Amino acid sequence: MRLWSPVNIASAIALGIATLTAQTGWSKGDRPVYAIKSEGGVMRGVVKAGTQAILYAQIQGRVNQLPYKEGQRFEKGRMLVQIDCDKYRAELAVAHAEHEVKDKTYKNNLELTTLDAVSTLDLGISEAEAKKALAAIRVAEVTIKGCQIVAPFGGRVVSVIVNEFENVFPNDKLISLLDDTSLEIELVLPSSALSWLKRKSAFTFVVDETKRSYAAKVMEIGATVDPASQTIKVIGAFEKLPPEVLSGMSGTAQFSLSHP
Repeated sequence: MRLWSPVNIASAIALGIATLTAQTGWSKGDRPVYAIKSEGGVMRGVVKAGTQAILYAQIQGRVNQLPYKEGQRFEKGRMLVQIDCDKYRAELAVAHAEHEVKDKTYKNNLELTTLDAVSTLDLGISEAEAKKALAAIRVAEVTIKGCQIVAPFGGRVVSVIVNEFENVFPNDKLISLLDDTSLEIELVLPSSALSWLKRKSAFTFVVDETKRSYAAKVMEIGATVDPASQTIKVIGAFEKLPPEVLSGMSGTAQFSLSHP
């Protein structure tokens, strides 16, 4: 029978412990995401525009003008897309003419009632027809407003989705915009951070693309915790908006390690 020396026994025990640890421990790539993000008080985040929008066509027509290209800056109220409006202007002229006829008929019937030459029913019908024709004018005017898409806020063009001379229909996407003067930092923190995290908590955000750090603070804390990942969304803001930072850039948020 083979005898085990004390040295051999100690080596076997050490090997068993190492094997058990390797089998039950998390490998680096398999760790829960929130555990990696929270390690050392460091969290990943992405820069987003606080205001952004995709503008849609309200009418059918041919695109006449697209004065702004991707990346260009525009001011609030500037025309971004012009759709051919000749047909709708003609329809407005027809609506005005029809209203003029209906309104004259109503006024004439109103005078004839003093002579008992028109019944109350005919008078009421002519009045309703005049109001209907007036409403048609308002509908035509609203349609004409849809010929020109103006900027609801100042900012930059993210993408132009249509081309000049293309025919568009209601609810077709035309242009995507963002306001780069109101950039936010979106973070996903472990829910355990709620024990110390407060609105206006200060942190440093290091942007990957610029390799620079920026002072920031917490603006809003999410209203609910994701039960699956045990994380919560947090919105931060730069103390001073850096001109070189763009929406879509990512980075690392470093909170003070003095938190419990």
